[in-house]
Amino acid sequence: MQFPAAQIALIVSGKVEGNPETSVDSFGKIEEAKEGQLTFFANPKYEDFLYSTKASVIILNEAYELKHPVTASLIRVPDAYTAFATLLSKYQEIMQQQLTGIQQPCYIAKTALYGQNVFIGAFAYLGENVKIGNNTKIYPNAYVGDNVIIGDNTIIHPGVKIYNDCKIGNNVVIHGGTIIGSDGFGFAPQADGSFKKVPQIGNVIIEDNVEIGSNTTIDRATIGSTLIKKGAKLDNLIQIAHNVEIGNSTVIAAQAGVSGSTKIGNGVMIGGQAGIVGHIQLGDGAKVNAQSGVSKSIESGKAVTGSPAFDYTSALRSQAASRKLPELEKRVKELEALVKQLLAEKVS
Repeated sequence: MQFPAAQIALIVSGKVEGNPETSVDSFGKIEEAKEGQLTFFANPKYEDFLYSTKASVIILNEAYELKHPVTASLIRVPDAYTAFATLLSKYQEIMQQQLTGIQQPCYIAKTALYGQNVFIGAFAYLGENVKIGNNTKIYPNAYVGDNVIIGDNTIIHPGVKIYNDCKIGNNVVIHGGTIIGSDGFGFAPQADGSFKKVPQIGNVIIEDNVEIGSNTTIDRATIGSTLIKKGAKLDNLIQIAHNVEIGNSTVIAAQAGVSGSTKIGNGVMIGGQAGIVGHIQLGDGAKVNAQSGVSKSIESGKAVTGSPAFDYTSALRSQAASRKLPELEKRVKELEALVKQLLAEKVS
């Protein structure tokens, strides 16, 4: 399928510089793109490739001034990276719209309901009273338990498991291997040293426009709901414990873990391999550096690092000071020697 530069410019609200009829049929990285492909330039590190790429169409920032002539047709936009992401989303949407129908074999309970233009892949399981919205895609080997509700335009990738009673919103993407609604880690210690399981009878609610990476686990609440709010983005291999709440547009990188009943505000950024204890709060806009261990609540807008995590700026100062310790030790020894010399001269 061919797309002319003029049509692409309409999609990304850009302006064509060059031949508007130049057509492309695929995408390519700027350093590898071939004739007939589209690429983008946003990172100055790749500036040399802007002038050597063989791509036919290039998206770039409107403020960028060319240093040499280019042969490709250009599409000028305010933000090339965002425009390219918009274009990829549109392309993906077009491709996914072609995927509809119900493959066999699969199991769909008689009480399950689904909307228009859905796709249900082979070996998928839809339990009793499941409700699936319009244009939603359930890929092969997915499990959707009893009473689960999934909204419109949502994508459930292969191997995802959604336990009973959970609710998934509109425009949600859940990647392969992720488990939604498994039991929270609740065990009551007994007098004899054993542990009695505390039944986990709540659910998980995932609101609109959330994306969850592969092999992430989100535990159901003991009672009530584990809640992932609108626009949150979770990476691969993340553990979210029971009764956690994650705020709007919060992002969490891979291998992070959030313990039970912790409340995370809106617009929070949590780096990879960070660990967060239970029953604390992270205020809106807080930032947690990678591999940090957060053991107490964080105020809104505050950045922390380290284990245990503390103020980011103070941590950098401490690191800078620690690098100077050998020099400081040397100076202390010199001062000690000088003091001894002065005392000896005074005595004599």
